[in-house]
Amino acid sequence: MNISEQWLREWVSPSLTTEALAHQITMAGLEVDSIEPVAGDFSGVIVAEIISAEPHPDADKLRVCKVSTGSETVQIVCGAPNARVGLKAPLASIGAVLPGNFKIKKAKLRGVESQGMLCAEQELGLSDESDGLMELAADAPVGTDIRDYLQLDDTIIEVDLTPNRADCLSVRGIAREVGLLNDMPVKVQSYEKLVPSIDDTFPVELVAGDHCPRYVGRIIKGIDVSLPSPLWMQEKLRRSGVRSIDAVVDVTNYVLLEMGQPMHAFDYAKLQGGIVVRTAKSGEKLELLDGQTIELQSDNLLIADHSGPIALAGIMGGQSTAVSAHTTDIFLESAFFTPVMLAGKARAYGLHTDASHRYERGVDFELQCEAIERASQLLVDIVGGEAGPLHEVVSETHLPVLADVVLRAARIEKMLGFQLEAKEVERILSGLGLGVTVTDEGWSCSVPSWRFDIAIEADLLEELARVYGYNRLPVSHIHADLVIPAQPETELSPRYLRRHLSARGYREAITYSFIEPGLQQVFDPEISPVPVSNPISADMAVMRTSLIPGLVTAVLRNTNRQQPRVRLFETGLRFVPGPDGSGTKGLKQTPTLAIVATGQRYTENWAMDKAAADFYDLKGDLEGLMSLTRNPASFEFRASQRTALHPGQTASIYHDGEEVGYIGTLHPTVIADLGLNAPVYVCEVELAVMLNGNLPAFSELSKFPEVRRDLAVIVDKSVASAELMSNVRSAAGSYLTDLRLFDVYEGKGIDPKRKSLALGLTFRDQSRTLSDEDVNLAVEQVIDLLDKNYNAELRN
Repeated sequence: MNISEQWLREWVSPSLTTEALAHQITMAGLEVDSIEPVAGDFSGVIVAEIISAEPHPDADKLRVCKVSTGSETVQIVCGAPNARVGLKAPLASIGAVLPGNFKIKKAKLRGVESQGMLCAEQELGLSDESDGLMELAADAPVGTDIRDYLQLDDTIIEVDLTPNRADCLSVRGIAREVGLLNDMPVKVQSYEKLVPSIDDTFPVELVAGDHCPRYVGRIIKGIDVSLPSPLWMQEKLRRSGVRSIDAVVDVTNYVLLEMGQPMHAFDYAKLQGGIVVRTAKSGEKLELLDGQTIELQSDNLLIADHSGPIALAGIMGGQSTAVSAHTTDIFLESAFFTPVMLAGKARAYGLHTDASHRYERGVDFELQCEAIERASQLLVDIVGGEAGPLHEVVSETHLPVLADVVLRAARIEKMLGFQLEAKEVERILSGLGLGVTVTDEGWSCSVPSWRFDIAIEADLLEELARVYGYNRLPVSHIHADLVIPAQPETELSPRYLRRHLSARGYREAITYSFIEPGLQQVFDPEISPVPVSNPISADMAVMRTSLIPGLVTAVLRNTNRQQPRVRLFETGLRFVPGPDGSGTKGLKQTPTLAIVATGQRYTENWAMDKAAADFYDLKGDLEGLMSLTRNPASFEFRASQRTALHPGQTASIYHDGEEVGYIGTLHPTVIADLGLNAPVYVCEVELAVMLNGNLPAFSELSKFPEVRRDLAVIVDKSVASAELMSNVRSAAGSYLTDLRLFDVYEGKGIDPKRKSLALGLTFRDQSRTLSDEDVNLAVEQVIDLLDKNYNAELRN
């Protein structure tokens, strides 16, 4: 944001040089990027008036002008297209020095003597480009030094504000900061509220009151748009980087820069029925002031009348109701739009306006009436007219509520490292606009409507440190009893899991903790996610309830960039509304491991086949991780169904009988909707169970041989192999050391409703060689169990 130093000093003027003032602002957290003079280094330039302009006898594009300097008349040869009789413009007389040390001397142009040079803005360093002479006001005093007339001994201070300091996107906001830093009062610019001279009002309806809780309007009739803005206003706008257009637009821009409240003026004659603040309907279009016609989305907030959209709320007005040279009556608008609603909306259409820049960050929700009164007073003074009464419509239930913040005196010393006197604390807090009440422990502070960024005690501590001066904070050594915490041997390090996955060809990803609401609903439609208070954009508006959406988005980004084989994993938090672990309502934040895979099973290699990866590849990788806990038997996979996953290729993951995650294949419809072109396999499991391992324990190797028996049994297709194998282990007895499912067969020779499972049972004892009788007895017990529980048949 650019701000004129002269304009700032009208509000508060500390005894500091420009450089010292800029340094002070920077040290307070409002970084100054640059300090530039408003004009180039020149001298000898005065206000002059052209009293005659004749064609040059030997050049079609030149004019020979007689110019009055106030004390004499001189002849100037000029090639500017706007050189005309009566025009007042800057004149660099003989002996003047222009920027770049360019000295003006008497010269002849095509044989005609020229006693100086009429100047454009670019030649005086006032602008980067110009298309003719700089046109001064008709009442500009001829003969006056142009530097004095335009007050060009000024500097432009460019301040780079962080997004949380929207309260400083105005001269008033910067002045508040400078006044507090220098313990000086801020001179509030005085103006009188207009007494309505007409009774006309225009109806306003807040259909989207949750997105626009306050809307203020006023009708002003009988204005003269042809009257120019005063020079002082044009110069303040120019020095702030805003081009002067006409008096009505200049006034709304001026109030925006002065107070921080965006405004808009409609041509009242072009409005129909009344103002309706609502969201867009499907298929609606709007032609903006810049000539661009946009197709509106359902989440766009609009200002409409009874004929349709007339403005993109908080971003830009529409061409259909724009103020023109023929406008005589206007409807002046000042509103509060919620930052969440407008976040990212301008960028979606390739726009970035002064209004959207402020609304996205937060505008003072109590400023609208004051701003419209200020603008009304300026308009009536400049272009005349009769003003109607203010018409304010408010949705009280949707206005922001800023809770009081408690500051404990003990926390100041603990967090800032030194004691700050209570008197100084109260001075700083009061200077910030907070209402301060002394309590037993410290202070209770009511937050002003312009400070959206103050919500917790740490915010107040930051303000104290910032205003007191980061460079003044004492430097002290940290003293602490450093105790090395015990590291349980059963607890695995997340780094161990990462190394294991990396060795299997996976790459670690880090995705945002906030995602697009629609994407969240695809994967977890039964969960209402936690909304982000001030999202970066609409695509990052809710906290993730799963890590899978972010990883799937990363897969899509990679496959769109010719990466057909993608293996990614991530460890991070899921944010699910519900009990926080203490039995109370809150937010459950669960550390989670998520893995995704798509593409070929192996990287491209002449020795490897090109088969695509499948569900069991990911399951095998996950089982490899489970083996690191030294207790893989505590995990179990059970067939299940889950939203967004293929119903026939999904399993829930259990640990000691408790569900801790899931694994599966993305549903084909989800794959198509997301724009993916190959199956994607995903799994998500609580990180805690993957890090909780068993201590390694030595067991003596048996000196005796093992005995293996294979069984092929026919069971119903609905029988889960994991459940069957669990029962086999129980029935086989203590001699069973290993159980494997080594074949599953369905087809010829088998009932279509049944399947064949081939089990390999390995028996061994630590103290003796097992006899056939021992092994046969165990096998018979297994066969009896299978027959009884599963109606199993032995397959020959």
